[in-house]
Amino acid sequence: MPRAADSPRAWLTVAAAFIGGFVVFGAIYSFGVFIEPIASEFRTGRAATSALFSITSLSFYAFGSLTGHLSDRLGPRIVVSAGAGLLGAGLAASAFIEQLWAGYLTYGIGVGVGAACAYVPTLAIVGGWFTRRRNTALGIAATGTGCGMLMMPPLAATLVEHFGWRHANMILGAGCALLLAICASVAERPPLASPSGSRSLGRVVRSPAFLMLYVSWVLATAALFVPFVFLPAFALDLGASPVVAAALISVLGGMSVIGRLGLGPLGDRVGTLRLFKVATLAMGASYVLWLAATDYGWLLVFAGALGLGYGVRIALMPVILIELFGLHSLGAVLGVFFTATGVSALLGPPLAGFIVDHTGSYWWAAAFALAMGLLGAAAVLCLRADRGSSL
Repeated sequence: MPRAADSPRAWLTVAAAFIGGFVVFGAIYSFGVFIEPIASEFRTGRAATSALFSITSLSFYAFGSLTGHLSDRLGPRIVVSAGAGLLGAGLAASAFIEQLWAGYLTYGIGVGVGAACAYVPTLAIVGGWFTRRRNTALGIAATGTGCGMLMMPPLAATLVEHFGWRHANMILGAGCALLLAICASVAERPPLASPSGSRSLGRVVRSPAFLMLYVSWVLATAALFVPFVFLPAFALDLGASPVVAAALISVLGGMSVIGRLGLGPLGDRVGTLRLFKVATLAMGASYVLWLAATDYGWLLVFAGALGLGYGVRIALMPVILIELFGLHSLGAVLGVFFTATGVSALLGPPLAGFIVDHTGSYWWAAAFALAMGLLGAAAVLCLRADRGSSL
């Protein structure tokens, strides 16, 4: 098969990125269905239990800068293969923990580092395989994360309900390792070189444009993680069953798929940077719906609205980084940028869990998410495309 831009081989890299996103985000964001049974068994508060999610996400995004750099140097196949083993083993090993702190190592570190090895390299190579349909290709690749969020939380909830959370982790570990091994087999370096290779990574990350994007991402994603962790538990308090409660994350993921698939035509018509700002603002404003929710129907509306904005924003992120800073060392640039989400994971769920534990209400956690989301939109309001192109 020809190794050229926009060739059939290029679309295999899109498939690899789709699979990587499906597994990584599906596995990590299924944690909301595990929080109650784990907290009950170990008799821990929500803040301590939600730290499993925070450590996993922090490891994922913190190690992304390293795995992106390794992928640029060694090629994506080796790094993604390592991710398949680490993520699968981390999930399986978590089934045997006897104390919560052990889960911080097996689930938090094991799954997080494995996810970084699997996701960042596969996403970074897509842009370098396309010239004519890059936005469309990146949008399709990004739908993997939404599809994973759509399908895996209900699957995880069903497994927990029938087999318990320990056996559920073992089953998910085996399945995730197999899918990522397939993903690694088709991941390959892109043929295109960047014309802006003189830009160093240091100059990129110190630029005003990168810093504005980074701060906005930290704030808005800290808000996003609050419903990822606590929305199913909130639905349980309203009387929903565990599977129905978990379906809210699936709705969020499903609507994000629609947002990602619409990236190409919307970006061409509105402009990618303007669309990014609108999506970030829409995410921040959507938490008003959570604050106003009195029944499951309102939670469905909230999950749909948040998911649509989330899908557009996350699909646009690599497009904007390419437009502002070029293709040179994109794996490393993406990896450094992904540390913003790690910071968000460290801040969002534990602070929201602390608020819930001390107020006894999820309402204040939703108010916290609203404030962080709107601040994230404000941080990117003045970003202009020429700030990156001047590097």
